[in-house]
Amino acid sequence: MSCAIYARRHCSATLVGVNASVIPDNIQGDPHAAADAAAARLRELTGAETHDVALVMGSGWAPASDALGAPEAEFPVTELPGFPPPAVEGHGGKIRSYRIGDKRALLFLGRTHYYEGRGVAAVAHGVRTAVAAGCKTVVLTNGCGGLRPGMRPGQPVLISDHINLTGTSPIVGANFVDLTDLYSPRLRALCKEVDATLEEGVYVQFPGPHYETPAEINMVRVMGGDLVGMSTVLEAIAAREAGAEVLGISLVTNLAAGLSGEPLNHEEVLQAGRDSAARMGALLTQVLGKL
Repeated sequence: MSCAIYARRHCSATLVGVNASVIPDNIQGDPHAAADAAAARLRELTGAETHDVALVMGSGWAPASDALGAPEAEFPVTELPGFPPPAVEGHGGKIRSYRIGDKRALLFLGRTHYYEGRGVAAVAHGVRTAVAAGCKTVVLTNGCGGLRPGMRPGQPVLISDHINLTGTSPIVGANFVDLTDLYSPRLRALCKEVDATLEEGVYVQFPGPHYETPAEINMVRVMGGDLVGMSTVLEAIAAREAGAEVLGISLVTNLAAGLSGEPLNHEEVLQAGRDSAARMGALLTQVLGKL
């Protein structure tokens, strides 16, 4: 076994605050083993031996999931070991299993954010569970602030790259993961076959939970960022480490701090999602049909 693989499978990151009482004592310090345990429970609850694609629905995206139709199974995320209840409004805290054509899709209504203070392993637990359950594709969505001139609330943007300003990584040990093409060019091309008007942009994750200052937004612009938010990047890295192909889609829910002259608030994020639900749902449904 290579040193990199050993480090990945036997790292000592603790699943802080993540339903540790229902994770067997012998795997509490191993986030990959914890994901395997959650995937085993997922198979019991869904009756599906494997899933093909996972979708993580970010802030404002929940209404779009209705376009996927009726799920074959639905249950609270807390039914799986290692998952806490939702801590953010707009994150439903449920998992759904769908049959879409000849594929099975696993949908997470919400996520654990880094700012919740549960540790980076908790943030990555969802995507690691999905890959352990068989998902070879992970679709990460979020609500974000838009920086580029011409961006508008309700606009979907494909993530082409990211800048990680959290100061951390879900990877522990000498496991050197290449992120050159983290956000799959193939999957972005499929999205553009569905909607040729889709733009691409660089997503920047701040740790949160406070919104960015106008000065920080100016810094991000100089660094080459187009979108800002508080999620996605750490999950994308974990999904790549686990071997999944990653698609990131941001929904611009507001203009970033200092650009609109208006204060920022979370209800604005949720309302933009509700207003764009039909378009986002149709986009997801058609993209899934092409996978």
